[in-house]
Parts: sequence; structure tokens; C-alpha cells
Amino acid sequence: QVQLVESGGGLVQPGGSLRLSCAASGFSLDYYSIAWFRQVPGKEREGVSCIRSSTDGSTYYKDSVKGRFTISRDNDQNTVYLQMNNLKPEDTAVYYCAASPGVVVTLTPMSYDYWGQGTQVTVSS
Repeated sequence: QVQLVESGGGLVQPGGSLRLSCAASGFSLDYYSIAWFRQVPGKEREGVSCIRSSTDGSTYYKDSVKGRFTISRDNDQNTVYLQMNNLKPEDTAVYYCAASPGVVVTLTPMSYDYWGQGTQVTVSS
């Protein structure tokens, strides 16, 4: 059974850091492109970052998170991480990881086949 489970969310002050984890089971992340999306109530889900399958390995970031967020994968742990530094209140959202086989070149939700349940990130003083 294919499953993605996010963890690591929480409440943090502006300027703080969090590391989100996306643990996969039922398939090997090595052959999948993985993306992080976020969503706030009343708005569309937006792509934050992606890391393509190991045959490519390239990464991509939404402009507003470049230099602050870093996506990485640990194939041995079958887990993808999103290190978030210098967090801002506008980063507050539910964060989801998503996976799709092969090299996915877009950050549109419909390009991804499998989704986790999400983890809440709240940036507030």
C-alpha cells in the first residue's frame, strides 16, 4: 500500500526553523519525484519545492522560499525533507508532500499521484 506521512510541523516564531519529513512506504522514493505543497483556507494549493527522481535529482523552489527552504532526500530512510529557515508569518499553512513516478517537471498538483495527509505549520509571535 502506497503511503506518504508528513511530520515535523508546529508553531514557531518568525525567523525560526522547522524541518518537515515525508516518509514513504509501499514504494521506493528513489524512482519518484517528490514535491511539497502548502495550502491555507480559501486559497488554492501551491507548490513550494520539488526534488526530481534520482535519475535527474534536480531541485526547484518557489521564488518566495528560495534561499530559505532546502529540499533533500535520504533514499536509505525512504524519506524526503524540507528544511525551512527564517520562517515568516506568510509561510503559515498546511504542508503536504506528494509523489509521482519518474521525472516530473512541474509544481502543479495534478501532476502528482500520491499525497500525504498534511502537517500544520504556524509562524506567529
